[in-house]
Amino acid sequence: MNNHLNYTPEQFYSELRNRFVNLLKNENLYTDKIEISTKALTAKEAIGVTKRKDFPIITGKDVMVQANCHGGLGQAFTDAPAVFHGTLEEICNLNLEESHNRGLFISALNAVMNYLGKSTCTVHCKNDGPEFCALDVVKFVKENYGNPKIGLIGYQPSLLENLSKEFELRVVDLCEDNIGAKRYGVCVEDGSDEKNWKEICDWADLVLCTGSTVCNGTIVNFLPWINKILFFGTTLAGAASLMELPRMCFAEKYQ
Repeated sequence: MNNHLNYTPEQFYSELRNRFVNLLKNENLYTDKIEISTKALTAKEAIGVTKRKDFPIITGKDVMVQANCHGGLGQAFTDAPAVFHGTLEEICNLNLEESHNRGLFISALNAVMNYLGKSTCTVHCKNDGPEFCALDVVKFVKENYGNPKIGLIGYQPSLLENLSKEFELRVVDLCEDNIGAKRYGVCVEDGSDEKNWKEICDWADLVLCTGSTVCNGTIVNFLPWINKILFFGTTLAGAASLMELPRMCFAEKYQ
């Protein structure tokens, strides 16, 4: 495992970009005229029809961006969606300090990694998938970690409800509508307060962190806890493979 502990956001995205460019050059794709098209998906397109209506994408707090590379699909949750049509070289030259560019880059990265067969679960599960996935997560945690105290980074309702039934859990989120509210018996703490998320990461035996942090730029905050962190979801698929980050996702079972 590479040392991720001291990355600044700029260093992290620079390293991620460099690894992606090297991969594209090795695969003879960098200068190829492959077109990458991205679009923002509606909630129904992204996760189908769900019983639960408090997913961030349904409440309008996040948007799913999807990229297509020769039929390989890649998605990314972002709060700054944008539309793009261009080449991989142009994608790699985007300024990743800008939030909307990160969403484009990450979705394109996921699409390419899916096309090359180097990453799985690059497309979100739909309909009842998130509920079944949450049960898979509970089973996975029990089998691999026993009975840990869990710090949940990012409000994911099906995960929060099912995990909180089985484990001692604390959760942080960035959405003001959730902060301070009790969700499934757990008070949602302020994820913008450094003291909160640091305290939770220190307290927890296992930190489950949304992969969407790679789009909003906060992923580097949690890398110092790399030895007890597990990222979840589709957004981090390609970056997890390139940056050797621990990730859990069962989306392919529920497409």
